[in-house]
Amino acid sequence: MRRVTSIPDYLDSLGERFVASEATVKAVFQFEFTTGTWHVVVEDGAWTLVEGAHAAPTTTLKMADADYVRMVNGDLKGTMAYMTGKLKVKGSIPMAQRLNKIFPPIGG
Repeated sequence: MRRVTSIPDYLDSLGERFVASEATVKAVFQFEFTTGTWHVVVEDGAWTLVEGAHAAPTTTLKMADADYVRMVNGDLKGTMAYMTGKLKVKGSIPMAQRLNKIFPPIGG
């Protein structure tokens, strides 16, 4: 997988990162970045990206663009980002952790 350079680049890379065998859940992952909000619906081994907020996301991740790019490139561990307050998670924390298996980071 390639490294990403920005949030739009990350969103474009989701298809490359997607592991269908891990997408056995029904969930909505909402991302609140500095530059905007998107959500990904995962269901039945498929995914859909939608710009904007979802009415009832399963889990919401809030993070600055640059920090999220570092995290998905494997340069910042999610646990460390969470513990230092760079990553804020609302909703299901176990589902947020599952995101790493559905859309693995470069260093994953």
